[in-house]
Amino acid sequence: MPIYFLKRVLGLIPLFIGITFISFLVIHLAPGSPVDAKGEFNPKMTLQAREKLRELYGLDRPLLEQYGQWTKKIIRFDFGNSFVDGEKVTSKIGKAVPVTLSISVLTLLCVLAAGIGLGVFGAVHEGSRTDRWLTFLALAGFSVPTFWISLLLMNAFGVQLRLLPVSGLYSVNFDDLNAWEKAVDIARHLVLPVAVASITGVAGISRYMRNSLLNELKQDYVRTARAKGLPEKRVLYHHALKNALLPIVTILGLSVPGLLGGSVIFESIFSIPGMGRLFFNSVFARDYPVIMGILVLGAFLTLLGNLLADLTYSVVDPRIRLK
Repeated sequence: MPIYFLKRVLGLIPLFIGITFISFLVIHLAPGSPVDAKGEFNPKMTLQAREKLRELYGLDRPLLEQYGQWTKKIIRFDFGNSFVDGEKVTSKIGKAVPVTLSISVLTLLCVLAAGIGLGVFGAVHEGSRTDRWLTFLALAGFSVPTFWISLLLMNAFGVQLRLLPVSGLYSVNFDDLNAWEKAVDIARHLVLPVAVASITGVAGISRYMRNSLLNELKQDYVRTARAKGLPEKRVLYHHALKNALLPIVTILGLSVPGLLGGSVIFESIFSIPGMGRLFFNSVFARDYPVIMGILVLGAFLTLLGNLLADLTYSVVDPRIRLK
């Protein structure tokens, strides 16, 4: 196990370097630059001022040299300063990470609870009217755009029914509330974003769980367990379900960066000051250091998710032994 873990970690290092280099190359080759973005808001900016800004940001150097300088800073965990306000990138990301992380954890818990539960129910009641409805709702959850669902929920629960807030994390009178009222206020603000972020995940996990469990229920070891007279619940939950969770482990490992990427949409729509909104604003401002900082974090989460998924296999399936 330790040797396998060490090999996997060492193998991720060149992959991580490749991801950062391609990301650095793509954002610098994209149309526009931080200097152009600043010039749009100040039409009186002279050509000399633009050149000085390019020198200040280091954009006048060859691309490989820029990447080399950036890599040296990354080794020291220094992502540089924002081109927009001069604030440390680590500080900006540090303020946004807790918000997105809280929403992601809540979303993941909702996806696991609802997705696995609906998948097991659909497999046990295969072919029933409820199973057909769940299949229809899962396909709808895959097909409907996130921004459209967000707008529908905002209109229904925020505008028409006035039950939930539709933007931000806090109410205007947040500072005047006591501790319990503050917790309730934050929870009310998180209901719609978490619901929107969970819809696609629940649809996917429930379908994967249903199909995986149906496949396991047709295996010989399940027939043997039933032939020995074991209760159906024990056959289902003790034998079949554990093996059916293997594909779910892989999907969950890959869903961590997906939650971060999906936050760009709903955090922008609901005006939530998290990683998604920060990334959205940084792209439009051509704020290269912040963009690279978020992309590096996303790449790290992707590789970490894959590694954890591989290691979790040995826990879920005792037939797998990692050496």
